[in-house]
Amino acid sequence: MDFANFPSLVSLSIETERIYFSGLKMYLVVSKGGAIGCMLLSLFFLGTWPAIMTLLERRGRLPQHTYLDYSITNLLAAVIIAFTFGQIGPSTPSMPNFITQLSQENWPSVLFAMAGGIVLSLGNLSTQYAWALVGLSVTEVIASSITVVIGTTLNYLLDNRINNAAVLFPGVGCFLIAVLLASAVHSSNASDNRAKLCKISEYKDETVAIEVSESQESVKKIGDLEDGGVRVDKAKAGTANFLIELENRRSIKVFGKSTMIGLCLPFFSGVCFSLFSPAFNLATNDQWHTLKAGVPHLVVYTAFFYFSISCFIIAIILNVSFLYHPVLNLPRTSFKAYLNDWKGRQWALLAGLLCGFGNGLQFMGGQAAGYAAADAVQALPLVSTFWGILLFGEYRMSSRKTYIFLVSMIVMFIVAVGVLMASSGTRTN
Repeated sequence: MDFANFPSLVSLSIETERIYFSGLKMYLVVSKGGAIGCMLLSLFFLGTWPAIMTLLERRGRLPQHTYLDYSITNLLAAVIIAFTFGQIGPSTPSMPNFITQLSQENWPSVLFAMAGGIVLSLGNLSTQYAWALVGLSVTEVIASSITVVIGTTLNYLLDNRINNAAVLFPGVGCFLIAVLLASAVHSSNASDNRAKLCKISEYKDETVAIEVSESQESVKKIGDLEDGGVRVDKAKAGTANFLIELENRRSIKVFGKSTMIGLCLPFFSGVCFSLFSPAFNLATNDQWHTLKAGVPHLVVYTAFFYFSISCFIIAIILNVSFLYHPVLNLPRTSFKAYLNDWKGRQWALLAGLLCGFGNGLQFMGGQAAGYAAADAVQALPLVSTFWGILLFGEYRMSSRKTYIFLVSMIVMFIVAVGVLMASSGTRTN
């Protein structure tokens, strides 16, 4: 893929995707080029919003507050897509628009779409804690790789094998190798950090929170680490002082937390993520023939609306509960405190929009070229790793062993995403 020509590719794809079905004018992606354009845009959006959420956690904002804000605009993105793309042109019996489908007897498909939203919400919720415990890059690699290994196989079967299996499954194998490399990166980097901290005399027991002593006054916080503001004697990224300073300021304290818990969270997220795309596939294509005769399939925009509704409901219920019954030793808060917490709210709202439009573009591309190929957007750790290194100083001053694992992981992901995109087919119905 020539990324230098990416803007023109997207523009060309968008211009050629307005098609006609028996006089109906509806915006649908049908070509392989259009599908790949959607996947690449989705890849950027889905790889960027986790970095924004991580940034807010590192600045001390409670994840419950951030996720509630995120959930609002995530739903808003689905509403915008439904009332724009889903309402273009008149409605016909064979291809109804969004509002028409709201009153049709399509509840089996609606339930599949909502089930997909539930598992996605659970996956996203668990990843925001995993980002703090094992890092942005490793979390996204593990979760995305598990998603591809399970979800892509399910989508391939549901899509009547429209993707080239000889190309698709070697790509799945590359993702599986990448998850093993990600675990190695985390293990090696954790060892590097322990070695750095052991050199600080104040670091005696990693089971308790570390406080910056008077003798370390020069590395105390003056502004945000990632905001680019003026600082006095700012702790250099990758140093022990940087790690201590970050720990004292972030909302989720990570020192002393079990490595096993940190690694289990992205594995759980990956299982959840692996199910949401097949559920959406069933909602839009009805492979199990659950709809009554004559009832049209859900168009992708209607399915995405119901998908986002259930995602929103689960997120609100769980995060309001976490306000009063927090996990990982986070402080107890309240709904009133959330409403009054405006620090970083605009960034949380932006993250929700990026995730919402990213998911929508993934489904639009999947409906055209097969949801198995659309799982190429699970290469989003490539984007997340870039932001992790650029914004958060991940892997700065790490060992040569860690760098070898990191580069190998990134290379494997580049190969994997290229192979999955190359397996794209064309849906005949």
